[in-house]
Amino acid sequence: MALTLGMITIDSTDPGALAKWWSEQMGGVIEQENEGWFYIVGIPGWGQKLGFQKVADPTPGKNRQHMDLVSPDLDAEVQRLVAAGAGEVHRENMDGFRWVVLADPQGNQFCVSGAH
Repeated sequence: MALTLGMITIDSTDPGALAKWWSEQMGGVIEQENEGWFYIVGIPGWGQKLGFQKVADPTPGKNRQHMDLVSPDLDAEVQRLVAAGAGEVHRENMDGFRWVVLADPQGNQFCVSGAH
């Protein structure tokens, strides 16, 4: 049996706003809206989509799964994301490998690292 990743889905009380924010940050487009309760964002170069689904009460605290994104210019990308509404949670440096933990405008954490 083999599994493939079809979509990364994020819970939200306002999925339209979050889908718009992520599509802008990733250079993607909202490909589908399902009556305000589920949005699908396509991102150029990705085989998968991002999904945003409406829930009454998202799980509190740090999300157990998150996206790890990569940028050739870590510091400039973090500055851009923070200016666009992300919050910086903390910075890490392990044996010369740096990454920054951020939170999107609704508090979902994700990481951005320099090129590996």
